[in-house]
Amino acid sequence: MQALLKLSRGIDAFTRWTGKRLAWMIVLAVVVSALNAVVRKLFDTSSNSWLELQWVLFSIVFLLCSPWTLLDNEHIRIDIVNNTLPKKVRSMIDVIGHLFFLIPLCVIMILTGVPFFERSFEINEQSGNAGGLPQWPTKSLIMIGFAFLLVQAISELIKRIAIMRGLIPDPHESQVSAIEAEVEHLVEAIEKK
Repeated sequence: MQALLKLSRGIDAFTRWTGKRLAWMIVLAVVVSALNAVVRKLFDTSSNSWLELQWVLFSIVFLLCSPWTLLDNEHIRIDIVNNTLPKKVRSMIDVIGHLFFLIPLCVIMILTGVPFFERSFEINEQSGNAGGLPQWPTKSLIMIGFAFLLVQAISELIKRIAIMRGLIPDPHESQVSAIEAEVEHLVEAIEKK
């Protein structure tokens, strides 16, 4: 199990490093969007490639940063229900969710995403919009993003099993979600008045 935990730490480090760098693509997408809007309003001209570039940049962040979201335990769940359950039950839900839902979904998306990308690459698929971007680089994001998510899901599964065996502490045990923190802040503000 120690070898698997070492592997998990390596995966986590890669995921965090990648996520922190790729998240900056949001800033680039905002700049591209703003420049596109300014050029369109001032010069009454626009380019489909700039509009499509915004979508590509957002896709990069959405698909390639999702493993970072999983790593930091910020993925969507029903916290109101989940937080009322005992720790052991929450851990079992995570194991079952990763093993029977997330990992199979990633495998299916990779297996279907590879031929989807290959066909697009073989024909050098271009945008249907005049002046648009090539489509195959964007289609590659599907298989790459789900491959990254699969690897992080395996890391999370390793850690959850180690936590259940008492080998490592739960890194998210005392974590408060952003929504819970905001609710607590509002409650405190109301109580002070």
